[in-house]
Amino acid sequence: MLSVLKQEATPNAVDDGPPISVPDSGDTGESGKLKMIVQLVRKCMGIKDIASMRLSLPASLLEPIPNLEYWHYLDRPDLFAAINDSEDSFERMLAVLRFTFSKDLKFIRGKVCKPYNSVLGEHFRAHWDVIPVSYPADPREPPLQHSYVSNPASTSSSAGRLSTESDSVKSGRSAFSYMSFGRTAKSTPATSPEPVESNIDAQISSLSLGAGATELLEADSDDKTKKRIRVIYVTEQVSHHPPVSSYYATCPARQIELRGVDQISAKVSGTTLRVNPGSYNQGIFLNIAGGPGGGEEYHISHPVASVNGILRGNFYITVADSTIITSKGAQDGVNYRAIIDYKEESWIGRAMFALEGVIHTYEEGETEHEEWTKSKHVPADRIIAHFDGSWKGRIRYRLTNGWTPTSSKSSPVPSAATSRSDLAVGTEDEWATLIDISTLYPVPKAVRPLEDQLPTESRRLWDPVTSRLLNKEYSEATKFKQAIEQKQRDDAAERKNKGIEFIPVYFQKDIDNGIPQLTAEGRKAVEEELAEGPRYPLEAAPSKPT
Repeated sequence: MLSVLKQEATPNAVDDGPPISVPDSGDTGESGKLKMIVQLVRKCMGIKDIASMRLSLPASLLEPIPNLEYWHYLDRPDLFAAINDSEDSFERMLAVLRFTFSKDLKFIRGKVCKPYNSVLGEHFRAHWDVIPVSYPADPREPPLQHSYVSNPASTSSSAGRLSTESDSVKSGRSAFSYMSFGRTAKSTPATSPEPVESNIDAQISSLSLGAGATELLEADSDDKTKKRIRVIYVTEQVSHHPPVSSYYATCPARQIELRGVDQISAKVSGTTLRVNPGSYNQGIFLNIAGGPGGGEEYHISHPVASVNGILRGNFYITVADSTIITSKGAQDGVNYRAIIDYKEESWIGRAMFALEGVIHTYEEGETEHEEWTKSKHVPADRIIAHFDGSWKGRIRYRLTNGWTPTSSKSSPVPSAATSRSDLAVGTEDEWATLIDISTLYPVPKAVRPLEDQLPTESRRLWDPVTSRLLNKEYSEATKFKQAIEQKQRDDAAERKNKGIEFIPVYFQKDIDNGIPQLTAEGRKAVEEELAEGPRYPLEAAPSKPT
């Protein structure tokens, strides 16, 4: 799913005309913010692409987190790392599906928010040290995650506090505001999720977990003997007009890489903000460099997303259209393709967040499958599995009657003695759980202290704004925000006068195919994150640079 409020339209010195602005009402409560949002919506009516217009927002409307830090596809890095666990190519497709459904938990556990706009040349890097997933004896059950997981019953009993958008709007903060800065408040044990294990050996960033999630961290088993694997993330803003960022992630221990280009196109339609991928954004590209799935590549397309409830002040996200996951290069010669159909929401009643889909095979070199953009387009004899459920809850799957995977090799990572998919459902009536999103929470990232960061790193760059927002000095925060934006305009004007072209530092300039490549500096940044040592115990928020 796209970050529906990822980019505020960026200021640019070389653009004609003054920026569209929304004056600060001076009322920092929810009613004041809602009035400003309504003004903003009215000004955006009829504009073809909000993401490409010049717009300046008061700091009081922003969440105190940089855009590049807020947006990534690694809310569950453990499921990303698990993609290459099995020797069975069908199971790897199931693992990619789990990753796809879990990569945007921030929109389920947190409120819809607007982070800072990125400036040209800004970059962000982070890592996660996660316990690898384990595999239950029952092949009908999904892999077990060992951090930031609650029991379904516990999640259900506390759903009103943990995951309702209306509560977030009323309180002015996320129900699970892991993207918010500040100290973590304790929640009452009676409504707290039950963690399976949540001790992480890397420094938690200064983003707090927020009320309602503290126990996921503090009720840790404190077992530091469990082996952990590191997932690394690097991103950089490579274009300012239009706003475009490149990103790269890797789990070296599992020989998996992920990369892509983020750009959105947004338009106000009625009372909703409809968001599509921009022209540079061609989806997520995932490749396996070695191990069981060595040589495989996966392409994950983006669906269409909408922000709803703008005029009511009750923001929530719905997803439409389809996501298509295409694999190629499997060693056993079987290529799989999954189609996720997000069902249209009725304008009457509550949103259901429902989905359905299929997995089918296709032959290398054929093109017929490219026309199958909905699950109903796929011929029945090509379908090998069906799945359905809610992208906010449980998703189940079943194999087509009579179909069995081609591989029966045992996996080196799961404990099962035979291929899990060989043991899985074999009749039309047998369903298995693919993933239960309702039990999962985003895993916080580890970020270097501010004094160790470069001036162009997101946290250090935006620290003058962040510190004032945290102190509720909104006017001062807006001044510093405008100063950062003005410097970007001045730098752009100077480059234009001198005939200098901006060259990204961490990624190569060419992003036409949607698959960015790291430069030597980018690879160095990845190596530095890999070399960062684990930090026990959890450290305080990083200090400000001198």
